[in-house]
Amino acid sequence: MLGSRSSRDVVTCIACGESVSRSDAREYDKHGDRWNRDGKEFEYLCKSCHGQLTHAPREGLEDRLTGAGAGTLGDREFLARYLAD
Repeated sequence: MLGSRSSRDVVTCIACGESVSRSDAREYDKHGDRWNRDGKEFEYLCKSCHGQLTHAPREGLEDRLTGAGAGTLGDREFLARYLAD
């Protein structure tokens, strides 16, 4: 059936890797704009991991992470650059 969620009823938490039912998960939008849904595919967090998030504004965070070398450097070097920024 078109639009059926049956194939998406189980999602994987992007933080801990646990598989949970979609109804027991929270949508996560890395762009911070979960209300603009056009053309988006959301990632999910289990309720436990979602509860541990800091729900603070993220304006400028993506630029700061990119500038510090997120995903391209080892943890120590990335953290040193991130904290020095």
